[in-house]
Amino acid sequence: MDNKLSVVIITKNEESKILDAIKSVNFAAEIVIIDSGSSDRTCEIAREAGAVVIHQDWLGYGEQKNMGVSHTKNDWVMVLDADERVTKELKNEIEMTLLKPIKNGYFIPRRNFFFGKLIRFCGLYPDYSLRLFKKDKGHFVNTSVHERVIIEGKPGHLINPMLHLAYESVSEFTKKQKKYASLSDKKFNLIKAILSPIWVFLKIYFFRLGLFDGWRGLVISFVYARYTFWKYTNEYFNYKV
Repeated sequence: MDNKLSVVIITKNEESKILDAIKSVNFAAEIVIIDSGSSDRTCEIAREAGAVVIHQDWLGYGEQKNMGVSHTKNDWVMVLDADERVTKELKNEIEMTLLKPIKNGYFIPRRNFFFGKLIRFCGLYPDYSLRLFKKDKGHFVNTSVHERVIIEGKPGHLINPMLHLAYESVSEFTKKQKKYASLSDKKFNLIKAILSPIWVFLKIYFFRLGLFDGWRGLVISFVYARYTFWKYTNEYFNYKV
């Protein structure tokens, strides 16, 4: 069976990242870009690199990706973010897996880079995410943030990781977490807003050994704790980013 692969990438103003993302998956039979209104050269760069570019006003993370999947031509789909890269080793593993797939979908581990360095602890590896799946057997859950794929049957796990160039600066990281919190549907809860951030910090920094990632581990632990506070207070404060 010819299990050709389509890759879907959602974008908005990703001109500094999109070319390398596309190059990393140039082994795919098709690359579809779903752009939600870039004002920079993202779309132009993607077209020049051979991708199909489709405009779609923002629907939310899950629905935006589902829409992208619906525009693909092949049975198997991989969904990539503009700040992610498929390594040569992962490319080879994907190609070998699709020669004779035994699952309807596969989790892929990620190596996360924060502020220019690989994060080895903080609970950020292997950071599995289900990204490779058979189109008629899976879909993204329609959530406003932290979308995920569900498939029919039990998924498999690939070994080789993709690279995630997550955040270049602390301010970018903080701004993105506040944006995620602003999309949260959590009800205002003062007790959880006070206690949960403390637990999140302790969990990431001590129990998940974030202290061994140096100052980056401290920042990551603190910002995720702040995100937890923002998430439980957004209904009251209505954060805007």
